[in-house]
Amino acid sequence: MTTSLGTLVFCAPCGNLLDPSISSSKLTCEMCGHITTDTGTKTVTTTSNPRAFPSSLRLKKSAIQSLAAEDLQTEAEIQQACPECGNEKMWFYTLQIRSADEGATVFYRCEACGHRFNNNN
Repeated sequence: MTTSLGTLVFCAPCGNLLDPSISSSKLTCEMCGHITTDTGTKTVTTTSNPRAFPSSLRLKKSAIQSLAAEDLQTEAEIQQACPECGNEKMWFYTLQIRSADEGATVFYRCEACGHRFNNNN
């Protein structure tokens, strides 16, 4: 990685930041009137190796990641009676299928009989 930066020029007596936008060989401090010949035309260039700054994200990018079936589960368990069989345990998930200013749609699935239904919140 290479970076080039222009230098900032400060007034030696008072520390005020000088304005190098005026194309002149001398800069005059607006605060104390000190004149300097350092016009700030220096450029500092640095080079560093990307491996010099280890990144946990870069290390994770190169690692192989696998997902188990449990990681893909998008349903959550809820204690609600199934309207078909009366079982007290159901699974649900939500989707925003209508406009953003309306509630999400909740989809339910009975674990015992497989009955499915939805509810618009």
